[in-house]
Amino acid sequence: MRYPIAIESVVSRTAFGVVVPDVPGAFSAGDTLEEAIANAEDGILLALEGYLERGEAIPQPSPLAVLVRHRDYQGWTWALADVDLSKLNGRPAEYHAP
Repeated sequence: MRYPIAIESVVSRTAFGVVVPDVPGAFSAGDTLEEAIANAEDGILLALEGYLERGEAIPQPSPLAVLVRHRDYQGWTWALADVDLSKLNGRPAEYHAP
């Protein structure tokens, strides 16, 4: 599954901060843009594990075109984090809370 991520360029001049609008609680950072994206993929998986542990449905990604217009992220860089849901503790990727 591909989640849009918003990247704040050079936080404190030393790192790239990442937020995941569709997955509250998922965030990341990295010294390089590439590292920030890779770390975001790990952060999303960690947050999704929490959703499953609480019996909550996995949030679905929003269309990127919708998110880029959001005023809270003006001036941020956008990318797509490729998240392999099969890595979620062996649970099916289609899992949804009852």
